[in-house]
Order: sequence, then structure tokens, then C-alpha cells
Amino acid sequence: MKKLIILIPFLLFQVIRVQSQESVISVKDLKQYIGFLASDSLKGRKPGTPEIDVAAGYIRDAFQEAGLKLLADHGFQWFEVVTDARLGDKNKLVADGKEAEVKKDFAPLAFSANATVNAQVVFAGYGFDIESDSLKWSDYRDIEARGAWVMVFRADPELDNSDSKFIPYSDVRTKVLTAKDKGAAGMLLVTPKGLDKEDKLMPLVVENNEITGGIPVLSITRTLADRILSRTGYTADSLDRVISEGKAPHSLKTGVMLEATTDVEQRKAKTANVVALLEGSDPAVRGEYLVVGAHYDHLGFGGLSSGSRMPDTTAVHNGADDNASGTAMVMELAGNLAAGIPAPRRSILFIAFTGEEMGLLGSKYFVDHAPIDIKRIKAMFNFDMVGRFDKEKNSISLSGTGTSAEADSLLKPLETGLPFAVVHASDGYGPSDHASFYAANIPVFYFNTGVHTDYHTPFDDADKIDYENEKRVGDFAASVIRAVDGLKAPLSFRESGKKEQTGRTGRKLKVTLGIMPDFAGTEKKGLRIDGVTKDGPAWNAGIKKGDIITGINGQTVGNIYEYMSRLQKLKHGQTISVEVLRDGKTEVLIVQL
Repeated sequence: MKKLIILIPFLLFQVIRVQSQESVISVKDLKQYIGFLASDSLKGRKPGTPEIDVAAGYIRDAFQEAGLKLLADHGFQWFEVVTDARLGDKNKLVADGKEAEVKKDFAPLAFSANATVNAQVVFAGYGFDIESDSLKWSDYRDIEARGAWVMVFRADPELDNSDSKFIPYSDVRTKVLTAKDKGAAGMLLVTPKGLDKEDKLMPLVVENNEITGGIPVLSITRTLADRILSRTGYTADSLDRVISEGKAPHSLKTGVMLEATTDVEQRKAKTANVVALLEGSDPAVRGEYLVVGAHYDHLGFGGLSSGSRMPDTTAVHNGADDNASGTAMVMELAGNLAAGIPAPRRSILFIAFTGEEMGLLGSKYFVDHAPIDIKRIKAMFNFDMVGRFDKEKNSISLSGTGTSAEADSLLKPLETGLPFAVVHASDGYGPSDHASFYAANIPVFYFNTGVHTDYHTPFDDADKIDYENEKRVGDFAASVIRAVDGLKAPLSFRESGKKEQTGRTGRKLKVTLGIMPDFAGTEKKGLRIDGVTKDGPAWNAGIKKGDIITGINGQTVGNIYEYMSRLQKLKHGQTISVEVLRDGKTEVLIVQL
């Protein structure tokens, strides 16, 4: 009888334990969380708005109610982002003694440097200086650009050719860098008629960072360009025809002096990651941390440069799946893991990241300014778009399974008997916040139910979420978190997949160094390296994580855009020199591509 008395409490404990592990996610809670976060009242949760601060407070309160310890500033980890740009009062342009009208005849671009330049104007075609095996074209060969305003066309002379060899060299940032390399004092951008018949000025598109082009950059109308070209006998249209039909550069002096002042004011705003801690129950491993995170920001009302797939539509982008669904999952996991039996052994950081849609800004900031030793973080679980389960595929994606030696064997028994398949992807890098942790050599798990046609549109609404299946995904995710937490030794990190990607510039690179750049642009002296791929060109040359690239082949690299442009001109098999700043000292390394 005594044995039975002892056994019954034990069995009851086991039943409670199994129940807490098998059903931790509440459909009712998911509906409540997503319904609020994706409501019209939050206006798309754009960083820097009052509405995203309301969302942050809602998440913070949920963490606090779950019994978590709030970190940073009462749960908020604040930092600044560039949210907008406006034209200042000092913009002025005088060409050949005649003043032009700002916003009508000219306007600076958002990444223009602020300066006053009085110099002659030279016309440099499409602004190319290309020397490759398949294409040789220099618009600078017959002119002197040093100290001058350089007038160039946007795009390229083969607008109707989707396979044009000019495409990698045609973006504005690359043209500005080429002009800067030639010593130009400023750039005037003209839109050819084939690109815009209405002759509109380029919009003031914000890139969400402080990186300028280094020289003044102005969009001017073809009408103003014709005034500047009047002494040459050409117009903008006739020069475009000469170049396009002749398939050859045609550059010239204009004989016109132009004085312009550029004045662009970047608007910054504070935004916050929401960070809370569930302390571990085991003193032996309490000092090790797991991160459970998701981004809670979205696109606001959409529009140009927002990332909306309907940029011409101004409407609330509610972001129910992207990523109220992931945020709700983290909130629900926080409550249930905090109340779970048994309690987690290791400490767990629950984080709602901001600025993901701007380029992983929040997760990057957290990794760089973690309130605990970043080396003590042993795994990161990321939830991004987990609410639109595809019943035809009947599967979910779990990425990052190659970033730890133990992941596949640990996952196999957990996936047995699931009502859906789990498709593994080994790469640790990807278009979401886990990438910031992978770059810091932390094993990652990225849960995702797939992209759909409502992605980044105003139609990603809460009534389209599959709550029952999100619950099932959450139950599975909870079992994965518990399994990792229950390991005697932490996961063993290993590199899986390259740590270099195209990035927000959208340009594919012909060659790569094998690095993960700091896409957030936090370094002001060059391009910081956040990761180096083992056995890649940079690795073999001795380049290290934390190095700051300041030059390639003697040409400056000041930011991610200049780095991408430099790489566009390199070839496979080429030997290059790379200047890096390491521990305050400049080193030159030789890299075999």
C-alpha cells in the first residue's frame, strides 16, 4: 500500500508533464494576439510610429504577465532608425546664371551628400566604366570628370533587353561610386524618355540607413538637362538616340557652370526590441541562454521603398502572417514555458524584434548590444510567417538544421507522428532575424509555413490565419525548444551555408569573398564583416570576422553599396588586394577569387 501511495503522485506528475508538453499553444490566445497586432488601429506597425510603440507595450505587458523578468529599459531595448527624409530649405541650383526650381526642375536624392558645389558640367552618357571579358564601355574616356558635375542617364541603353549585360552596372549607387572614383564633385541624373515619358523627378526614396553617396546627387528633368546641353547642339533625347543606336559611348563637355546646394534632412525615430527573461531552473546551466524570437514590425501603409508588393497602393499593411503570427507564437510560448512542468533548465530570452523589414535592424542591434554575454547564447529559435499553413503541401519549413551537429538526430524522434511533414533546410543564413544570430556563430532554428500571394500586400489579414495548424506548429516548436533545453551539453555550432548574400541592393554578384557583410551599415569607416565562410576566398586569405573592409584593389570601400559595386567588376580566378582595419590597424591581404 505504501508503494501505491508513492506511485500515484508520480503518475499524476507524469500526466501533468505530458499534458504540458503535448498541448502548450492556445488557439484562443493566438486569435487574441494576432487580432490585436494585425488590427487596422496599429496601422501596419511601422518602426518609428506611435502605433508600433503600442504594439511593443502590448507584447511587453504579455511578457510581464507571464512572469518574465523585463530586461533593458523596462523591457524595451531602444535604438534609432532612419524613417524618412525631407528636403531642407537650402536646396538651390543655378545653371549658367539661371536659377532652377526645386521639386519642379531638380531635387536631391535621399542618399545625396549635403554640400555646395560650383563646377562645370560634363556629360558622361550612362555613367559606365566597364572593363570585362564580355563588355568594354567607358563613358569617362574622353572627358575630365575630376572636380566637375557629371550628368548621366539613369538605367542603360538597352531598356528592352531583359538580359542586357549592362544591368549589373545600371543602378544609381554604382554610377555614383564610379563618378566618385573619377573625382567627380557631384552627379546629375537624367531619366531617359524610354524609362519615363512624363519627365518626372525621381522620388525621395528612403533606404532606412544613414549611408550617403559621398557626393551631391541630383535628379534633374530632361527640360533642365536640355538647358545645360544647349551650347552643344544636342538635347537629352538626341544624345540618348546617338548612344543607343550607335551602341557606343558619346560623352562631351557642356561649357556650362553649375552651382548647387543640396540639403536633405534625414528623419530618425526611436524604436525598440522587446526583451524579457525566463530564468533557468538548473543552477548548473542557468547561465546558458536560448533565444525565442520573432519580428513584430511591418510595412505601415506601404508605398515606395517600403517593401510592399503593391507599392502604388496606400493602405494599411496589417501583416497578420508577417509577422503577427510569429510574434503571437513567441508570446504564447513565453506564457506556457514559464508555467510549464518541468521548468526549463536553461534561461530563455524572449524577444520581439523591430526593424526586420528594414534589414534585420533589430536583431542585429540586439546581437551587437546584448544585455548578456552573447557567447552564452546557445541556440536561437525564430518564428516568421507561421500562420498560413499550406494544406496541399501539408508541410512546414525548418531552416538552420545544419548549424548544429546534433539538430537532425534531435529532431527525428520529435517529428514522428506529426500531422504534417517537416522539410529541413540546413543553411543558417536567410531573410529573417535568425541570420543575425547565425553570423554570431549561434545555432539557429527558423520555423516558417511558406510565402503566399498576400505576402507584403494589404490583404495579409487576421481572418486568413489557419489558427488550428499554427497551434500544431507551435506545439511542435515547443517540443524542439524543450529538447534543446534538456540536452546535457549545449548544441555544437557548425557553419552551414554561405555567410554572404545579395543583400538589400538586389544585385547578384559574379564573385564573392565568402563573407557575411554588416547589411545594417553600423560601421562608419567601411564595411564590417559579420561572418567568414570556412575555406572561402576570404577565409583562405586570413580575413577574420570583425575586420572592417576599407578598400579593394586600392579603391575605397565605405559601405555595403560600394562593396557590392566593387565586386561587380571582379572575375573568378582573379587575385585582389583587400585592405582591412583590424584592431585599429590597417592590413592588406591578398585574396584569390
